[in-house]
Amino acid sequence: MAGETQLVVGAGAVGRRVAERLVERGDHVRLATRSGAELPGAHPVTADAADAAELTAAVDGAQTIFICTGPRSYTTEEWERAWPPVFRAAIAAARDTRARLVVTGNLYPYGPLGGPMTEESPEHPATGKGRVRHEGWAALKAATDAGELRAAEVRASDFFGPGVAIESHLGERFFVPVLKSRTAYIVGDPAVPHSWSYVDDIAATLIAAADWQGPWGHVWHVPSGRPHSRDEIAATLNEWFGSHGRTRTMPQWALQAAGLVRPQFRGIAEESWQFRHPFIVDASETERMLGVHATDWGDALRTTAESYLR
Repeated sequence: MAGETQLVVGAGAVGRRVAERLVERGDHVRLATRSGAELPGAHPVTADAADAAELTAAVDGAQTIFICTGPRSYTTEEWERAWPPVFRAAIAAARDTRARLVVTGNLYPYGPLGGPMTEESPEHPATGKGRVRHEGWAALKAATDAGELRAAEVRASDFFGPGVAIESHLGERFFVPVLKSRTAYIVGDPAVPHSWSYVDDIAATLIAAADWQGPWGHVWHVPSGRPHSRDEIAATLNEWFGSHGRTRTMPQWALQAAGLVRPQFRGIAEESWQFRHPFIVDASETERMLGVHATDWGDALRTTAESYLR
């Protein structure tokens, strides 16, 4: 609620946007990172998200802990090493301080469902990273059900928006080539519909989840509007900006070969199933219960594209 003290852990695109929105509404915001990153209007705190003592000290009266951080590497090995300590530390900090705990999540725990993913969909993770996130949420849910804390997870599809990491499937490696009339080499089928989560909508849903006055232990979905294929997105950008960009699939063997040199590509290859078949998120329940809605697709896409033209 406005006027409260909030702790945002992580200063990536999502963490910074959450902190900015909280500052804008009049909250007192602490931004916790290992480097003590600064943001106008927020108080920088140096803390390791995987260290329970440091994270608990960073709370210091805050009403909510927003976990908006993650491993630096996209490999399963790094996720298996880095995520469990973060979940343990977050649980300990929320339990000891009674702060609400809202975690930024993804859709990997569901695995291939053959249809839209809802907040009630069964979880059958198909990859190591999906299992890591499934087990993390299971621990948060169990602690909530036991009355030890109040936790929620906000699950987003692939991020896009100004400031989103270069590795995003709808980030710099997509927008810059298309806008320069070159070829964007992508993972999976460019004609397959895919849900995309705008960074502002992720932040809005995280904050709405923290403000929720009903029972906790929810999985919430970021409202993402209708799905769009990357061929459709490239065509829209070409129409708007007079470019002639195109997409081309990076062969699976090339991804796997690149993974021998750069482990990041090994992680991308492992999750490439999400781009070979329709990958669609349904956030109807979240929209109804939290009152959040997706930003107009045209506005979100144009704002993102223009950020790459500066």
